Amino acid sequence: MADDTEAITARLSTLGFADKTIKDAIKNQKHLTSLLSVIDEASSTSDDVAGELPRDQLVHLNALAVASKDTPLPNRSYITAAIRDGRLRSSVQVEAAIKYAKETPGEIKPDGFNKAAGVGIEFTKDQVVERVKEYILERKEEIEEQRYKLLGSTIANVKATTDLKWANALDVKQAVDAEFLSLLGPKDERDVIKKGKGDAKPAKEKVEKKKQAVDTPAEPDPLNSTSMFEEGFLGALHKPGGNPQIKTTLRDEHLKATGGKVFTRFPPEPNGYLHIGHSKAIAVNFGYARYNNGCCYLRYDDTNPEAEEEKYFTSIKEIVEWLGFKPYKITYSSDHFQRLYDLAEDLIKRDKGYVCHCTADEIHKQRGGKEGEAGERYECVHRNRPIEESLAEFRNMRDGKYKPKEALLRMKQDMKSGNPQMWDLTAYRVLDAEHHRTGADWKIYPTYDFTHCLCDSFENITHSLCTTEFITARESYDWLCDALEIYKPRQSEYGRLNLTGTIMSKRKIAKLVNEGHVRDWDDPRLYTLVAIRRRGVPPGAILSFVNELGVTTATTYIMTTRFEQSVRRYLEQTVPRLSLILDPILVVLENLPEDHYEEISVPFKPNDPKMGEHKVAFTNKFYIDRSDFREVDSKDYFRMAPGKSVGLLRVPHTVKVTGFVKDEETGKVKEIRAKYENDVEFKKPKTYLQWIGHAPEKGSPVKVEARLFNQLFLSENPESNPNGFLADINPNSEEIYGDAIIDTGFHEVRRRAPWPAAEGERNGEEVGLETVRFQGLRVGYFAMDRESTDEKIVLNRIVTLKEDGGKN
Repeated sequence: MADDTEAITARLSTLGFADKTIKDAIKNQKHLTSLLSVIDEASSTSDDVAGELPRDQLVHLNALAVASKDTPLPNRSYITAAIRDGRLRSSVQVEAAIKYAKETPGEIKPDGFNKAAGVGIEFTKDQVVERVKEYILERKEEIEEQRYKLLGSTIANVKATTDLKWANALDVKQAVDAEFLSLLGPKDERDVIKKGKGDAKPAKEKVEKKKQAVDTPAEPDPLNSTSMFEEGFLGALHKPGGNPQIKTTLRDEHLKATGGKVFTRFPPEPNGYLHIGHSKAIAVNFGYARYNNGCCYLRYDDTNPEAEEEKYFTSIKEIVEWLGFKPYKITYSSDHFQRLYDLAEDLIKRDKGYVCHCTADEIHKQRGGKEGEAGERYECVHRNRPIEESLAEFRNMRDGKYKPKEALLRMKQDMKSGNPQMWDLTAYRVLDAEHHRTGADWKIYPTYDFTHCLCDSFENITHSLCTTEFITARESYDWLCDALEIYKPRQSEYGRLNLTGTIMSKRKIAKLVNEGHVRDWDDPRLYTLVAIRRRGVPPGAILSFVNELGVTTATTYIMTTRFEQSVRRYLEQTVPRLSLILDPILVVLENLPEDHYEEISVPFKPNDPKMGEHKVAFTNKFYIDRSDFREVDSKDYFRMAPGKSVGLLRVPHTVKVTGFVKDEETGKVKEIRAKYENDVEFKKPKTYLQWIGHAPEKGSPVKVEARLFNQLFLSENPESNPNGFLADINPNSEEIYGDAIIDTGFHEVRRRAPWPAAEGERNGEEVGLETVRFQGLRVGYFAMDRESTDEKIVLNRIVTLKEDGGKN
């Protein structure tokens, strides 16, 4: 039996079935029998079922096997053949075909089958957009009223009630998402579902929920950053070598070079600082390689010398390493300039490239004119010039005989295609700029569309992972590799990460910096990764956030509050606690002598002895926060007030206010007089206050400047402000407390940084000040700022604590 299982596993694995699918089938004899029978049918209808099958066909064949494992399905072999020959391409079509077969037990009539299963019905992306626009326009008022509450049902209904059910599901979803965004703008506070008293669940339902909670955690584990590789989009990617090639020898050479390992790459353009959206790309590419014991390149796409600066190269490398990843190799697209040039000549010699002298406006017209005009596309007049002529002109471009925009090398693709990425894209252009690495050696530079797939091929990338805006580019990616008959990596697309309530545009951030609205590109109120790092967000929290969101093909719009909640959960488990007082008032215990001194042990984190503890001084003087005192008491107030007894954290006896002194100029309370109640029977107080002892000889308190950051913009969509995004700036986005104090445990926290220790920050070099992280009790999570000096400590608030129901 074991031998049979091994043989079956080997057969299914050879065909390309995922390990999980194979294991599930082997566990269920009916499923396994049905699946093997379907594969036999596929073999009888096609003579090439020997090697690995396309991934979508494997999914469809398995679905067919599951549908027929309990009850025989009439005409199943007909459906199997339709899957193999490409008539059934989507899960929706296969489901419809199965339903038709069940309802039509007699001989299948091709016309009826084709109509029921949507065979031959295809939609271009543009056609999907138009149909979705029509659908949403008919329901515009209802959508404007209920906003994003209708997003999910609209996607479902547009597929269920129109023939768009046969269209690519991702195209439909993206079209609906785009129309909602265009109509409503990004999500804002109106789209947050708030639970009120009326939302209370019946007692019985609460009990059931509680029972379920035993098996189902309420929140994701913030310290887990790998589950995204085990399921969904990344879990279903092909195995190395599973990407089809124009020649089988290319696959064999590729596997020999890689040893069957996963190879990915992170290819940023070094023309700006990375932002929060790039963290997902880093986590996906480096993380997927690491999870599969593979390798990931850091490749700088440095083909635009006019926009590149050395500081961006340095910053990108630092951010990748800060996030805990080590590149397999650091490469540059410019490493391959000669090889790319040689392939460009090869493309011309194969009559798949030509030199064009059209203006930008002329090329625009060739491609149909402005969007919505739907003009007729036509070929460039230079497209069919002799090969030798294009080759000579291309060499003239190389030799500097043309100025910028006077000549281009274009790829000879398919101007009749419905995909704009096939409309004779530019491969090379003339640029009058020196390159940071090659100097003045080159007068021409390759474009992204020419460079990207070829560099992937040179580096034997197994999984070219990018965001969904490059879906249409996949066809041109594949076309170029096949046209040159070189190894073709498989491009796979996932949804990008967007945060609402902030600005990501380099041009707009530059405006904020240049006009003094923020300090610099690393101002903690921004969402560049250098700013997030300076703010004190740990790299592990970012990876946890990306993992928590998961990786799908859907573009993600996330409110900044959700990001902060994820960071807060991470910090809750990983950093120590200290007493931090923003606006201190001195309290004098009149019944204790001037030389009274006690040392009190305080844990860095209650109930977590691994974090250790520290000693703090308790004398006849200490500080509390101004917000913890009132001049006049009231019944619903439980903190310090005249005549009221309150507790101090970790101090054995209560204190009672006897009086206070005001500053004559400001009228503010500057000193509180109190009694230490060590001579009366202890009665547990309703409130315990945080405090910091006054013991200058012990270095207590530690003086600091605390910067509390709030949202930089007032709305979730700053660009929707009719007066421009600058008019949406929050005037209270930063609060500075220049006379704040912290307890002396801070020195130990600083000595033991980074917090948490298991981060990319601990790489053998001196750790940055932002790694000194802690929770300031009742105030928020903080980290040291890079502007701190020996004379002045500056703290940045990373995120607030969880919201309180009320502060009494």
